[in-house]
Amino acid sequence: MATADHDPDAAPPADAGLFGLPTTPEEARLVIVPVPWDATTSYRPGTSRGPAAIRTASHQLDLYDADLGEPWRAGIAMLDVPSDVEEWNRAARADAEKIIEVGGRIGDDKALAEALARVNDAGARLNRHVYEQVDRYLRAGKLVGVLGGDHSVPFGAIARMAESHDAFGVLHVDAHSDLREAYEGFEWSHASIMFNVVRKIPQVRKLVQVGIRDFAKTEVDVVAREGGRVVVHHDAMLAERGFAGETWRDICDGIVAELPKLVYVSFDIDGLDPKLCPSTGTPVPGGLSFQQAAYLIKRVVQSGATIIGFDLNEVVPGPDGDEWDANVGARMLYKLCAWTLASRK
Repeated sequence: MATADHDPDAAPPADAGLFGLPTTPEEARLVIVPVPWDATTSYRPGTSRGPAAIRTASHQLDLYDADLGEPWRAGIAMLDVPSDVEEWNRAARADAEKIIEVGGRIGDDKALAEALARVNDAGARLNRHVYEQVDRYLRAGKLVGVLGGDHSVPFGAIARMAESHDAFGVLHVDAHSDLREAYEGFEWSHASIMFNVVRKIPQVRKLVQVGIRDFAKTEVDVVAREGGRVVVHHDAMLAERGFAGETWRDICDGIVAELPKLVYVSFDIDGLDPKLCPSTGTPVPGGLSFQQAAYLIKRVVQSGATIIGFDLNEVVPGPDGDEWDANVGARMLYKLCAWTLASRK
């Protein structure tokens, strides 16, 4: 069945694609690259199962959007979850757990040093994989989003975007700054994604972080050293501004004004209130409501900016088959897809 013949009001078959659509990657305008990875997750693992869980939960979404009508008609498809990456993840996770057990303090332990080296090599290998997948579909004229997995997974995607764009900004929604250098010794840690982006991808001219509520002094120091390149909107400060009477629209427009006209969105689900993502790897009290987050992305596009790509990470399926986390994740993914497509019209 072609996308144009799809009935969005009918129940999709069990083997349907993302959002219940029949769209293939070849005919899609926007392709989602799934990355089942949680090798360095330092608190609760499980994000490697996020892409498959979101795909399943997405079948029960109603696809009509109050703002944008029927964005699905442009064509959205998700690649199959790669079994080889799942194997890499299992091996790297087994090594990483030994390091995590000792808090990264490996000392003179040769076996731990070798395990750490293997994990770092695996992270670099994953970066190449994500880069290659994103490159393949960008070259085919597609828009591309990445679906993790833990938050380390989008580095290859952002690096590839830097080859197509001399200057762009990253809008980073998260509970954490992710500006730690090689957390627990892991160069490609989920807690180091934005440190790596800032240090290794100079084309990212602005990193604007929203919802941050857990951060280390060393991360504050990184922000200070970057001299305005990194702007942090702490969750507590956003709440205080609301308490003082500022509207969320005004707050969002101030955030958006700090971004250039080309924007990559990096969305960690734990940027939301944890009641929306209770099973995520590192939940933190506070956070954005679903509608606040969706409205922020909407204001990015309404400002005239173009979303060049995005990632969604850290969705963990609930225990005993509970689909709540994946349900929320699927809906946020649809919003990211819809506004990315809208920004290109």
